[in-house]
Amino acid sequence: MASKFVSCDTFVLMPDVTAEKALIFGKNSDRPQGEVQEVIFVPKTLHSKSDLQCTYIAIPQTEETYSVILSKPAWMWGAEMGVNEYGVTIGNEAVWNRLSDESHDLQKRLLGMDLLRLGLERSKNALEALNVITDLLEKFGQGGPCSDIIPDFSYHNAFLIADHQEAWVLETADRFWVAEKGVRNISNCMSIRTSIEKIHPELKSHALEQKWWDGIEDFDWKKVIGGFTSGDLEQPNERFDCGKRLLEELSLQKQFKVEDMRTVLRDTESGICRDSKNAFPTTGSQISLLTPDPSNDCHWFTATSDPRRSIFKLCPGFDVLNAVDDDSALSSHTKSPILDPSKNQDPKERGHGLWQLHAQVSNHRDVFDILKVLEDMNAQRPHRGQSNVFHEMVLRESEILSQYLSKEGVAN
Repeated sequence: MASKFVSCDTFVLMPDVTAEKALIFGKNSDRPQGEVQEVIFVPKTLHSKSDLQCTYIAIPQTEETYSVILSKPAWMWGAEMGVNEYGVTIGNEAVWNRLSDESHDLQKRLLGMDLLRLGLERSKNALEALNVITDLLEKFGQGGPCSDIIPDFSYHNAFLIADHQEAWVLETADRFWVAEKGVRNISNCMSIRTSIEKIHPELKSHALEQKWWDGIEDFDWKKVIGGFTSGDLEQPNERFDCGKRLLEELSLQKQFKVEDMRTVLRDTESGICRDSKNAFPTTGSQISLLTPDPSNDCHWFTATSDPRRSIFKLCPGFDVLNAVDDDSALSSHTKSPILDPSKNQDPKERGHGLWQLHAQVSNHRDVFDILKVLEDMNAQRPHRGQSNVFHEMVLRESEILSQYLSKEGVAN
């Protein structure tokens, strides 16, 4: 059933084509309808020798994990996207290939989202994050149900990993993988061809044994490993090609801005942005601006679905968050409530405060014209200081939505 679903788009622009001469990263996370995405802060932590419980399996914990901001499905340990205190940011994509096998892929291992979070918590640069992910992938594998709403939903993963000076595209098939430095978008298709800079040590020999490759032609990952999605992503109107074209057009003058990334993530014609009525709506979005000094980085998250009807909220610096040293330091209003840790929650019970308010006004377009003004004010704020601007924005957004709902004639 994997071939019925597609989701997510991730983008990166290097400093040489951006107005602020900083790397710009963006991602839309498209997930099953009804799934709640929360935005949380996890502080830097020193660990005693112990195991770490991920979504399904436990693995050895490292001595130290770094502070991270995550946008994640509320039901799992892993994350769809995020950034750490050193300015490493990662987004993932669901991909399918000749090794995709439901009976095998549903066996519980590390989810791709677990690998993403582990890469952020254990790395100080993009290359280090890539090595963390591939080492864990080879050792523990990837697998397990990728949704608690859609039964038997599984996939392999591609990742876009960036820091302020470089970006890597990592694509996987079961425990095999290849990587290349990339300045582009990724979607739900294999995109690496022959420009492979890092590779699983046994991939080529395995491909020869299986007669996927003759050993004479250049090793073409996409051709060798195959792939399928719920649509021909080679066609010009599909998301992968549309995303590529949008990046090229908006960066033509080498003045690409954060506002341009918002435009890309809000593009509906390409399918990059999916509204809340879609079977796989956009449930969360992230934009990051990465500089040589992580204290000057800026990160915006929506914490709500459909970026056309959500606003990107600027996060405080990691110095502010680390000073609080609490997993609610970012905002308790974007963290899913845990009603009873001993029981599995119904997806409908996981909605955090801001999510619930947005769900009530999803059919009222005019309220988002008001919220857009708030976003523009936030985007122009040059210095974050020592305040938690994200929480301030969440509170103001919640206030506007609550006032709107209280007006006579507006149905919940």
